[in-house]
Formats: sequence, structure tokens, C-alpha cells
Amino acid sequence: MGKRHQISGKGLGISKGYLLFLFLLVNTMLIAQQSNTTYSKKVLESTEIDMLFSFYEQEGNNAAVTGGEGTEELTDATSSLVLRMPMNEDGVLTVDVGLSAYTSASSSNVNPLDGSNSNATPFDASSGESRKDLLAYINPSIQFSSADRNTVWSANLYFSNEYDYTSFGIGGSYTRLFNEKNTEFSVISRVFLDKWNAIYPIELRDGFFDDRISGNGTYNPNFVPFVGESRNTYSLSFGLSQILGKRLQGGLFVDLVSQEGLLSTPFQRVYFGDTEAFFIDDFQLADDVERLPEKRLKIPVGGRLNYFLNDVVILRTYYRYYWDDWGLTSHTASIEAPVRLSDKFVLFPTYRFYTQSAADYFYAKEVASSTFQFYTSDYDLSAYDAHQYGMGIQYKDILANAKLLTFGLKSIDLRFNRYDRSDGLNAYIITLGTTFVGN
Repeated sequence: MGKRHQISGKGLGISKGYLLFLFLLVNTMLIAQQSNTTYSKKVLESTEIDMLFSFYEQEGNNAAVTGGEGTEELTDATSSLVLRMPMNEDGVLTVDVGLSAYTSASSSNVNPLDGSNSNATPFDASSGESRKDLLAYINPSIQFSSADRNTVWSANLYFSNEYDYTSFGIGGSYTRLFNEKNTEFSVISRVFLDKWNAIYPIELRDGFFDDRISGNGTYNPNFVPFVGESRNTYSLSFGLSQILGKRLQGGLFVDLVSQEGLLSTPFQRVYFGDTEAFFIDDFQLADDVERLPEKRLKIPVGGRLNYFLNDVVILRTYYRYYWDDWGLTSHTASIEAPVRLSDKFVLFPTYRFYTQSAADYFYAKEVASSTFQFYTSDYDLSAYDAHQYGMGIQYKDILANAKLLTFGLKSIDLRFNRYDRSDGLNAYIITLGTTFVGN
């Protein structure tokens, strides 16, 4: 699969931005503490800590790294810590940090020759170091509410880093409640300034030579490295929610997302139908890497409708339509029906359906021509349907009687989801979340 995290900038800019953020944060806290002379109920009464863990595993045979044919086996273990602290009656500081360690069979085949495998093949993982990576991120944010709690604004930073990708983001939001808090309008803006450290398939790198190459003629691909390695993303989101009755609540949203820069993944191979094929063992050498336009406009539009059936069951429904100027459209529909088993336990059965058309530039292996301007064999951009089935259970104790050091256990949330795609990709994910609250 392609890059999972597309979010940062260069070190100097990040450090200056982060220092400015902390400077403004500290000054805002001091001013707020000095000027607040009347009592009002805090937005957040005490410090809360979320501890989150997830494990993801997938399999399939359409790896983009090996031109749309090959193993997609991947495992990912992610742990996160979210700390929410009241700054005063109106403000909350949140710091979200996490690590994601993953092992990818397809990514290992960026260089299928660097391990101890006796036979190179796209359907087996290389045993070399490229099979694994570690992503680390930090996401600090501040949120302030007006005295009447009808206006909320927030600002946040984001930074993440992995071996070949760095991301820096900044964002903010504004929320307004009116009509006796029955109506809510929100605006969210985000900017991500990302940077590739482009890694190309081993056979396309300068100086590559291997006397085991077989095929008609001489392997000499017409490969040109990418000139720019930055990727910028700008998004603007609008949301409107409304209480429609005693049992019904609905919401609408629309997002505008613009991307520019290196939107191709440098290590994803493409094989042409009008060129000779060359191999080392059973591994076909690349004709090129994917080439995609340097601009992309995305517009998702959707809505939610929640219905309070009775004291035991709530129905939560969701629909989204997506369009982009690469020719891809999609529909997403989901339903969740939380079932209240007792005062402390809730069951969460869920189902999600997704279908999409293929992007204009998607071609299966050896279908694209070398004369085309744009092409990819990434099946994430192909036409497919997907079903996701899930079940979860939540334990909640509003009194937080169970203790860990000085923190009380507020909730435990355990969920399992199974994901099946019509192109053969299957996956499951297990997530565990706990929330502790300070005294």
C-alpha cells in the first residue's frame, strides 16, 4: 500500500514554528489566569489521560511496490498517549504523542536483493532492512471556549517522521453554537507541508548492476528521478449539526482539499505493455515508477443521522460522497447501533460499505504504455468494493472508582474490525483504549 501518513516540513521551520506556538501558549495561559476573576464551571474539570493501542494486519496480492502484482502482507502496531489538561476555566491543552512500528512485505521489495532469499520473487518478502520502519509523531493543541460556552476555537501543530517521509502541519478551528445549543456550525482549516526523502527501486538507482539479469537485449530503462520532493496539502472543512427532535440529530459536512507537489510514491513500480521484460530470478525489473499529476483537488460531501430508538439502542448512520479531479469517485455508507447492556457496559456492532471508481491513471500490470504521461498500478486507485464488519464493547465508570496511582479509570474501549476488499485485500484491526481521570 502507499504512504499512510502524508503530513511535514524542514527542521529549521519546524523548530521556529514550535517555539512560537509554545511562546503564544504560555502567554495566553498567563493572561487568562490573571484576567479571570469570576468563577465558572471548567470546560475540563481535571486532567485526563488516554492510552491507546492498535494492531493491524493485512494480506493481498496486488502490491504497488511490485507493479500491482505481489504480496501485500503488512503488520502495524501503534501506541498513543493523549494528555488533556485544563489551563483555566475556559482552556484545555492537549498533547498527543505516538509511535507506529510496522513491517511490510511489499516495502521490503523496494530492494528484493538485499536479504538472504535464495530466489527473488514479488510474492515473498525480502529479509532485508527495508521491510520495517518506525513512525513517530507529536500533535499539541489548545482549545478555548467563551464564557457562555457558545464559541470554541482551537489551534494545533503536527509533526511526524519516518525513514523516507517527514511531515509538518498547522491548523485551527472555530465552532459556534446557537439556537439554545441546538445548532452547531464549525470551520476547520489545516495545512501540511511534507517532504519526501525519495527512495527508488534498487534497479533504478545509479550504479546498479547485476549479472543475473535475463531478458531480450539490455536492461536500460528510461528512468528520470523526480525533481521536487515536497508535498503540500491545504484543507478547509465546514460542518453543520442540528438537533431535529427529542430522538433525532443530524449533521452535514463538506471538505475542500487541495494538494500539490510530489503526489507520486517514488518506490512504486510500473511495468509497460510495449517494452521488453527483464528479470532477476522471478522478480521483474521496473520499467518506471508511478507518475501522477502534481496537483489534486478532493471534495468529500456527507452527512450523519443519529436516532435514539429507546433507552437501550441508538442508531448512528453516516454517508459520504467523494469526488476528485483524477477521475475517482466513491460512496461510503455505515451504520452503528450501540446497545446498552447495563449502566456500565455498551456493545457496539458496526458495518461499513465502500465503493469507488478507478482513477484515470490506474493501469494493471503491463497495460500502461511508455508513451503515456501519467500511470500507476496502485490498486488503492483502482475500482473496487469493500465491506467492514466490527464489534466493540465499552466499560464506563463515571465515578472512576478503580485507581492507577492518583488517576481513576473512567472507561475501557475494546474493538475489532474485519475489512474485505473485492480485489483480494483483507485486513483486521484490534484497538484498545483506556481513559484515566485525575482527582
